[in-house]
Amino acid sequence: MRASPSTARAINDRLALGLLQQHGPLTAAQLKTETGLSRPTVADLVERLGAAGLIEVVGESGAVRRGPNAKLYGIVAGRAHLAALDVRLGSVSVVVTDLLGATLAEDALPIGGDTGTGPAVERAAALLESAARAAGPVPLHSVGIGAPGLIDPATGELRDSTGLPAWHRGLVRELQRRLPATVLVENETNLAAVAELREGAAKGRDTFVLLWLGQGIGAAVMLDGKLRQGASGGAGEIGFLPVPGVGGLPSAVDCAGGFHSLAGSAALCELASTHGLLDLATVSEGGEEAAAVATVRAALEAGEPGEPFLKEVADRLALGSAAVASVLDPGCVLLAGAVGHAGGPALAARVEERLAAMSPLRTEVRAGSLGDGAVLRGALITARDAAQDALFAPED
Repeated sequence: MRASPSTARAINDRLALGLLQQHGPLTAAQLKTETGLSRPTVADLVERLGAAGLIEVVGESGAVRRGPNAKLYGIVAGRAHLAALDVRLGSVSVVVTDLLGATLAEDALPIGGDTGTGPAVERAAALLESAARAAGPVPLHSVGIGAPGLIDPATGELRDSTGLPAWHRGLVRELQRRLPATVLVENETNLAAVAELREGAAKGRDTFVLLWLGQGIGAAVMLDGKLRQGASGGAGEIGFLPVPGVGGLPSAVDCAGGFHSLAGSAALCELASTHGLLDLATVSEGGEEAAAVATVRAALEAGEPGEPFLKEVADRLALGSAAVASVLDPGCVLLAGAVGHAGGPALAARVEERLAAMSPLRTEVRAGSLGDGAVLRGALITARDAAQDALFAPED
């Protein structure tokens, strides 16, 4: 069945806009080459997109021959602004960009555990509004939020989760209430996987599992370029995975006794202590992630003295990775989060070697390349995709 003329135009326009988003400004001739469309069809879509205020002439190609064919067309980046928030247990970070991702404003704010729900929500919402004003008078179109916890796949809302601050859910609802923008929320680990797929270490590999190694443990499942969230939004809750060697089992409300008890930051700090690499008395409550990151880096720099600790860390991570590989066979596991980034390729290589001895399924292990900023990048990509779907959909 052939597409109607209006459908064909919409498809061609989206194709051209996607290329301009990906490659930057292009001439009509370059659009013709990249799209495979005829010269008249490209001329029509350029005129149509320009009249709709979606693209504009941004310069010339530098060719010797000047004229209409040398015009460079680019997306109107200032048509709308986007925002992304990374909501953590004790802080929130925000960035505001144009449609092409150029940073216009950014800020961060600590929110202590003793802050009440109402004041915490107000402070976080005010942070976003302040950044939006600093970015200029263009309105926000879409806001992407990354937060710990489960996202209900049916409603897209952050679910109530034991151990997570109540202000997280309150913030999402408040922003949806007071902003004219589209507000989207997603699990932080899932957003990190989106960012690594589009801009980081998983680029070019559309099937992989990302292990988020930080204060807590999480995983994101990416199959054929799509996030798999599970029936209840809990795909990747690997912290609850029962594992040997922890002296118990996790419960429905507590991941103690699961993989978290082997590979979470607190567990790695305890392991470092047994190897004489860390004095637990110097680690403040809530500061386990920073201590684990510093210890992993120090062990890598120490060479041979740090090897016993690194070997056991790799053994633990390989155990969780083997469980994932045996069920999903993703072919690639990405070590992300603060600890995964600190370990880098050296830790990833150790995990891959140990995993190869545990599983018959060939699984590459890579280090994430975006570090702790992956969540914010993923939230921004989500906001940009939403804006692109809405703004770059030509009318019939």
